[in-house]
Amino acid sequence: MRYLTFISTLFLVSCSWFGGSDEDEDDFVAETSEELLYESAQTSLRSGNYDLGIRKLQRLEARFPFGRYAEQAQLEVVYAYFMSSDLDTAESACDRFIRLHPQHPNADYAYFMKGLISFSYNRGTFDRLLGGEESRRDMTHIRQAFLNFSEFLIKFPQSDYATDAWHRMVYLRNVLAQSEVDIASYYIGRKAYVAAANRARTVVEDYSQSEAVPDALAIIVEANYRLGLESAADDALQILALNYPDYRGFDDAGNLVLEETIENRHRSWVNVMTFGLLDRPDIPPPIQIRQASRS
Repeated sequence: MRYLTFISTLFLVSCSWFGGSDEDEDDFVAETSEELLYESAQTSLRSGNYDLGIRKLQRLEARFPFGRYAEQAQLEVVYAYFMSSDLDTAESACDRFIRLHPQHPNADYAYFMKGLISFSYNRGTFDRLLGGEESRRDMTHIRQAFLNFSEFLIKFPQSDYATDAWHRMVYLRNVLAQSEVDIASYYIGRKAYVAAANRARTVVEDYSQSEAVPDALAIIVEANYRLGLESAADDALQILALNYPDYRGFDDAGNLVLEETIENRHRSWVNVMTFGLLDRPDIPPPIQIRQASRS
């Protein structure tokens, strides 16, 4: 029995030597100074223990609300929540910091993180595993991220994060434009030509620098042609030919060849399950529209 008691005691002592428990950390947090508490929170964040880092930062702000690290702790807790994938709380922490410290020298970081948080909503582990076109997902957070980064660049054009935000906006602009093209293509397949033309026109007018513009113009040509609006179709065709002469839709004879795309959403379950061998959908013949001139 004495040996058992000795071993148990030795085990408890060794636990206190080699790392301790969360309760030990909480005792340290309760007794330490502001500077040591901040350094301890930094250690937790660097080691990837974000939950513990968050608790320490929250305790730091609660114990030293007017201390030298209080405002910095409010910013760093945004990062900790973001890294722990608690995006809703991270966004709330951004809003809180902006509301309390709108003129803070590091307010640009809070605005930038708002954009990054919205940017990350559709890019979780589950989405990455599933794959697929991002332009075919829900665009709510993509649009919000675009707006957040836009607000950030307007307020802080000289920020250290400005270049990163600009590149993300270019990417988001292309995703949003491609989403509109995907929807317009869907409408073309459903013979809803007015709706298709309107969606494609949104790309040309609102995302004029995006990579999806030539596809949008081609959809406008096709939609107007099918509606019998040949003059409008020809106008869009001239714009496409002048600005994108190497567009893949032009054939060697200088015609724009348009074809309704048959995608998975138009295929039957039997066709999908047999890898296209059975129950093949009818593919409509291509439409050829001759250009007046491409010079």
